[in-house]
Amino acid sequence: MIGGVALAPAGAFVLAALALFVLDAFSPGRTNGGLLAGVSAFGAFGALAASGVLLLSGAADGVELFGGQLVVDGMSLLFTFIFGSVTALVSIASLDYVRELPHRAEYYMLVMLAATGMSLMASANSLAVAFVALELASLPSYALVAYLKDNRGSVEGALKYFLIGALSSAIFVYGISLVYASTGSLLLSDVAGAVGGAAAGYTGVLGVGVLMIVGGLAFKTASVPFHFWAPDAYEGAPAPVSAFLSSASKAAGFVLAFRILLVGFPIETVVGSIDWVLLFQVLAVLTMTVGNFAAATQERVKRMLAYSSVGHAGYVLIGLAALTGVGGASAGSTVLGASMLHLVVYGFMNTGAFLFVALAEYWGIGRTFEDYNGLARQAPLACVAMTVFMFSLAGLPVGGGFVSKYYLFAGAVGAGVPWLAAVGAINSALSLYYYSRVVKSLWIEEPVSERSIDRYPTALYVAVLTAAVATVFLLPGLAVFDGAAFDAAAALF
Repeated sequence: MIGGVALAPAGAFVLAALALFVLDAFSPGRTNGGLLAGVSAFGAFGALAASGVLLLSGAADGVELFGGQLVVDGMSLLFTFIFGSVTALVSIASLDYVRELPHRAEYYMLVMLAATGMSLMASANSLAVAFVALELASLPSYALVAYLKDNRGSVEGALKYFLIGALSSAIFVYGISLVYASTGSLLLSDVAGAVGGAAAGYTGVLGVGVLMIVGGLAFKTASVPFHFWAPDAYEGAPAPVSAFLSSASKAAGFVLAFRILLVGFPIETVVGSIDWVLLFQVLAVLTMTVGNFAAATQERVKRMLAYSSVGHAGYVLIGLAALTGVGGASAGSTVLGASMLHLVVYGFMNTGAFLFVALAEYWGIGRTFEDYNGLARQAPLACVAMTVFMFSLAGLPVGGGFVSKYYLFAGAVGAGVPWLAAVGAINSALSLYYYSRVVKSLWIEEPVSERSIDRYPTALYVAVLTAAVATVFLLPGLAVFDGAAFDAAAALF
């Protein structure tokens, strides 16, 4: 009974995908778009509600399923809450975005299947399950990026995403095979137990295996230098898909990294083979710096947001890069919990920013900063929401991004790496430059040409404004999640 309840969040995504399949089977290509979006949103809300109830009640904390292959705990439920929130917003927004496009049922099915894979990634307690879940999340994502198949940018972005994704999957699974050769197990707890024992004679093989697994995870989180696919894929994809991938998919990559590294390869046991904390310190600095400097040079808003998402991956990497052992498990769980909290806020503010771009694309507005000039005169409410997203992403005290970054940088200082917090703060200050460019274009600059907006899509507006309200609420309301995040992080040590 407990196992069935624990699987309810992932089951909601699966049931929604099956319902969409049945609906489209009866009337292929002719099912009402509102019904499809409603079923998709209902499934996402079901996953969101189930994970939230289980997380707050503690009824499914530490439940192991299928011989320990899956585990449902505070971290998996917190991240499934993120997946449900982002998927619900994307499903609602897509009602207007894909209303006139073909293959709508397939679009929503792919979203639900990708979300299912992400929820399983959060619960994966075995390297085999981790790989299968990763592929279940990735394969639908490739198709979603190429959804606008008559658009050259969409197809090009999907092709790059697929080719690099296939390479990273091969590297990831080869790394798993090396770990299995070294430890004789794929279950994370057994791997951890074998690392200091029988694996001692295979430290070199184990180190290479862990390094290859880290490479596969770095691709999924769009960390430098594995980020090259992200700008083209996010820019070419439909904007709701860009929101989905840059928020939910990125969070899925991080939750998998947290579990694999902390449960399967505790740094104190594998440091003789590979010091992955040092590796993540390098990745964090590179990802933050390259992402923010690249974003500052962009002239197209969507591509700027793509590089911005790379920069935010660097901030989240601080949660792994600061696990130096200084301050003990308490300091480590604090900074790791702060990374989780940042992903909660990021799920709303980044999704909302990309959905605002979807709104602009719906109106036929161009992609550059200049094309957004003066838009606030015709869509003031949506522009207020975009302003909230931009300033919260920059870390100003208008949304939850301010609190989550404070927790993150303070946690890094407490873990004995103040220089890492300083790098993050400098990069965060730099990001204010390019985020402010969007706000300046919306509210201050004069339009470069006449613009006519005759329709205001209700569903897109609802999604954008809901994300904005959630972002503002999380400024004081992040306390609702901080206990769950810090407890989930502490359970990994």
